[in-house]
Amino acid sequence: MFTAHGPTLRELAAQALSSTQTGYDLLAPKFHHTPYRTSDGVLGAVADALRPLGPFRAGLDVCCGTGAGVGVLRELCQESVTGVDFSAGMLDQARAAHADANGGAPGVHWVRADARALPFRSAFDLAVSFGAFGHFLPEERPRLFAGVHRALRPGGRFVFPIPAPPPVGSLPYWELWAFDAAMRVRNLLWRPRFIMYYRTLRLTDVVTELTRTGFTVDLTPLEEFGRRPDGSPRCRMVTALRT
Repeated sequence: MFTAHGPTLRELAAQALSSTQTGYDLLAPKFHHTPYRTSDGVLGAVADALRPLGPFRAGLDVCCGTGAGVGVLRELCQESVTGVDFSAGMLDQARAAHADANGGAPGVHWVRADARALPFRSAFDLAVSFGAFGHFLPEERPRLFAGVHRALRPGGRFVFPIPAPPPVGSLPYWELWAFDAAMRVRNLLWRPRFIMYYRTLRLTDVVTELTRTGFTVDLTPLEEFGRRPDGSPRCRMVTALRT
């Protein structure tokens, strides 16, 4: 799962016994060499799906991490791009990865903030997020979605990919089940908690929560990832429009 440049077992243990924020501060220097980073294939598929809808003026990467989504926004936005994350370590890596943006257009800004309390209002035309929702408990997502809704201008879009769950009984199904079960036991027995769950993000729940927030939701199959035996897409792009 990890390259030779990735974190050691000891480093992973230290991260796993930390809080979510501290864990990512520790992981940040080697995050790019872990399987947790969003793949270039997912980033490219979302960028390709968004390109016909643009260009956009200002973009926001919610829970930007080391800045993978910022790279997508720099392709699509004309004026400015903002990355927001609560981990100072991840933001440091993002700044270094996009150091060439300092003198270019669009300009890139970095903001350290909790995504459950975004400090923006009617500032963006496009918001994206990649691979971050497993760090929010289901009861926290309405606050997250409400903050993104406030951050967007009328007509703005909140976009993120969401993969189909693995078939029940398959090896990936049991791997995710075992990981989530281990995390629940860890968080029951140890403080501070480290929130990272793979099976709490169901498409039907997400659509319902976005709709309640005031978004109009559209689902676009990302055909690059193919379809399951039942014909359903393996991955969809969720587009939530602030009407």
